[in-house]
Amino acid sequence: MHQKTVVKQATLSELPLLTVLFDQYRQFYKQPSQPLDCAEFLKGRISQQESFLFIATQDSDAIGFIQLYPSFSSIGLRRLLILNDLYVAVNFRKMGVAQMLMAYCMDWAKEKDYKGLTLKTAKDNLGAQSLYKKLGWIKDEKFDSYQLIF
Repeated sequence: MHQKTVVKQATLSELPLLTVLFDQYRQFYKQPSQPLDCAEFLKGRISQQESFLFIATQDSDAIGFIQLYPSFSSIGLRRLLILNDLYVAVNFRKMGVAQMLMAYCMDWAKEKDYKGLTLKTAKDNLGAQSLYKKLGWIKDEKFDSYQLIF
C-alpha cells in the first residue's frame, strides 16, 4: 500500500517531529547530535516568526523539511526568502519528497507575494543542483558568494 505524502507549514505542534529531522540534518553536516538544542532553536524560530518551516509527513512519520528565512531585496524593493535548509530522511530519498517540499514552498512564496527565493548549495551536490534546475532555478553566474564566520 502506497502512503500519501502530505506537505504543510509547520507549527509548534510539529516540533517533536521537526526536531528529529533537524538533528539528523545537522549530523549529515558533521555536527554532534543535540536534540534538546535543536528543539529550542526551532521553537525560537517558529514562535518568534523568524523562519518558516515546512514539513513532509507520511502517516505520523516526518520524512522531510524545508526552512526558509525572510530577507529583502533592496534592488527589487520587495521581500524574498532564503532557502537555508532542505532535508529528506534517508529512507525516503529519491521518492520525490524534496521536489514536493520545494514546489510547496515556491507556491507558498508566490501566494505571499515574495519576490523569489534564493539558496546556496555545495558545488558537489549534483543531485540537488539537478532538482533546482528542473524546478526552474537559475544558477547565479554574476556574483560570487563570501562569508565571514565568527
